[in-house]
Amino acid sequence: MKSLGSTIVLHLRKHAGVGVVCAVAYFDPGNWGVDLQAGSQFGYRLLFVVLVAGLFGAFLQALLEPGLASHCRLLLYDRPKHPLLYRRLVLYPLYVLSEVAIISTDLAELLGSAIALNLLFPNLKIWHGVLITAFDVVVLLALRDPLRSTPVKMFEILIAGLVLAVLVCMVMIVAKVDVGWAKAFQGFLPSKFIFADNALYISVGIIGATVMPHSLFLGSALATQDRLRAQQVVSPASLKSREVAAKPGSNFAKLQSLVNHCTSIFRPPPPSSTCTTVTRHEDRENNPLAFIRAHLNHGIFDVVGTASVFFYGSGSPKDENAASLYDAYNLIHDAVGPPAATFFAIALLAAGQSSSIIATVAGQAVSEGFLNWRVSPVVRRLLTRLIAVIPALIVAVAAGRSGIDALLIISQVVLSIVLPFITLPLIYLTSSKTIMRARKTVTEDNPESSNDASAVDYSNNLLTTLVGLAIWLVMVAANGYVIVTLIIDARR
Repeated sequence: MKSLGSTIVLHLRKHAGVGVVCAVAYFDPGNWGVDLQAGSQFGYRLLFVVLVAGLFGAFLQALLEPGLASHCRLLLYDRPKHPLLYRRLVLYPLYVLSEVAIISTDLAELLGSAIALNLLFPNLKIWHGVLITAFDVVVLLALRDPLRSTPVKMFEILIAGLVLAVLVCMVMIVAKVDVGWAKAFQGFLPSKFIFADNALYISVGIIGATVMPHSLFLGSALATQDRLRAQQVVSPASLKSREVAAKPGSNFAKLQSLVNHCTSIFRPPPPSSTCTTVTRHEDRENNPLAFIRAHLNHGIFDVVGTASVFFYGSGSPKDENAASLYDAYNLIHDAVGPPAATFFAIALLAAGQSSSIIATVAGQAVSEGFLNWRVSPVVRRLLTRLIAVIPALIVAVAAGRSGIDALLIISQVVLSIVLPFITLPLIYLTSSKTIMRARKTVTEDNPESSNDASAVDYSNNLLTTLVGLAIWLVMVAANGYVIVTLIIDARR
């Protein structure tokens, strides 16, 4: 029993952090906004969509074994026939769509954090909040680079703290709200109201807000890390800084050490597991069988289980008769009390900041995986936030609160439209026997065994592949219906 307990503690300490990181996608500000709009317009009737979206997300997270972005590059970069055609018509457009998803995600987190600051400090205008949120890049200076070994623990602890803040605040609010449980449970059953006017548009937004593309990229990148043996990756700049600091110190040596440390923050980081120089799957060496056996089962159950606990435990705002985050705050303030409203704003700010940091790291995984382009988290953060802040500022100044709410919903619909382009390669890659194969080392098996027997196949079975394709078809059909409906409405 003691051995079992120590094993559980070990795997919670080593693996559960990935689940907490992936859980953030389930309650980011975009999710709040689209859920509030769904509840205010359709009551409990769209809870079925929330349930289905959660199941979709759990299923796709369970598939995240390879580094998704890097495997897309290996699949498409150096094809035997027409390699340039595959790169320009498939690989690079897929990368652009992935970046659009990252920017849309960051836009939602920016808006959510700005709204939270505006709620906490009423004298602060919304566009002031938009500008203030850009300074969260300072947090990344302390985090260094979560994609590279030991700093990931600090990253996960920070995210876990923000997730806990959201959970505590939402539990305190939901505990004081009178829920119509009978109608709520009825909402989990499918109904014709999903196809009502604007309901499918909101439903697509719910799917995009729940099954977020950036969480798939980040989850796949973290899933390929060796979490049982910490390996500190030291950059040449930091080595140089240590050499200077080790010399008997003058003030000049200390100053030079500080300058080297500051400049190293903005330099490209060393290669990680998501950034490989090979261009074909045939030339890439997968993790050995021992690594996969140690990580696979715990990776799946911890990611899916922890994410599900935080998602369903955080209390999605599905019982609030409010159309926007501002309306929800005012309703809680009047019906429950000012302290609960303050908790709501703090939870929104924590959700926005945690999601924003995760979007930055996911953007790193995307650029490194697709293009082998290594950039520091700080530079990546500045670039992404600069692109996202422009439309947010324009809308905040020109349209105010109503424009911010509309932009928040639009960002989630964009995520849902991009999602099928991301999930199809994921399903294909995890169904490939060539890609999802782990070779046994000589010490793991008889060295005289044949080549076919010296590899273990971890590819999806037929049922899993069919379920994945069914999910993909549902997302494509829903997106197509919404796009056609919007075009028809625009022509009227």
